Amino acid sequence: MTLRDEVRQAVAAVGSPAPHAGGAGGAKGTTSDLTIDETLLLHSAGWEPVDLVYGISWWSIPWGVWQWTTGEVQEASTAFTGAVDHAAKQLRQSCEQSGGSGVLGVEVGVRVSSHHVSIELTGTAVRRTGADSHRFEFVSDLSARDFVLLTRAGWWPLGLAAGASFVIAPRRTAREWAAQQGQNVELPNLTQALYLARERAMERMQQSGTALKAEGIVAVKLREGRASSSARVIQFVAIGTGVHLRTSAHRTVSPELVVPLDEQVRAFDVKGLRRAPAGRRSGGGPERT
Repeated sequence: MTLRDEVRQAVAAVGSPAPHAGGAGGAKGTTSDLTIDETLLLHSAGWEPVDLVYGISWWSIPWGVWQWTTGEVQEASTAFTGAVDHAAKQLRQSCEQSGGSGVLGVEVGVRVSSHHVSIELTGTAVRRTGADSHRFEFVSDLSARDFVLLTRAGWWPLGLAAGASFVIAPRRTAREWAAQQGQNVELPNLTQALYLARERAMERMQQSGTALKAEGIVAVKLREGRASSSARVIQFVAIGTGVHLRTSAHRTVSPELVVPLDEQVRAFDVKGLRRAPAGRRSGGGPERT
């Protein structure tokens, strides 16, 4: 099969309705946030989009944990982990109900307030083309391009690996405050708080990947900075996709350079590149006196 035939087959598959998972013989159109080229690429790899799916979870934080304390706020970090796990579970249930085998392009929304942490997960459910039964396989924030490239290399996504840490920086003493006024110096209390938040968040993300039995985490997205209106509350959030090597060995995927061959060649007179005589103008006409 040539490349032109594959493209025609993919376009025809996109235009045909997908069977409804819940009804026998029924049909409905697919809905996804994938681009046109991503959809065609997904079809060329033997997959098709099914529907938009989502999962959301709100996790409460005990009152007063942000007050009169320093160091990591363990309750907020625990609330984040619980919210991510519950939202991912709802995302999986929504994918299975739509007849999908996995979720691609998951967008993660994180909101942290004084009383709760909310996590919103939105992605596109996909399944193998032409399969009679659909077994759930993965949740991933990878794009369709990255998914196809990853699977061609022998790797496979498993699920979302996430970790977060929220740290309250200690207050400066009166002597430190007075010494730093009017000077361009580092604020070590905020720097150390960010380092602590980063170490704890990355450690929890690795633990989440280990729980998935992943051999690595790819496409990690980081979010750091203030977690509230107070400059002393520092957050660090890390979310990625846990992957494992499904085949016996990794396959190297070599990129191919594609150059269009239908570019028209413009012919020109080589003599015209020569320097014009001193007695002639740049326009080519004789110089008048």
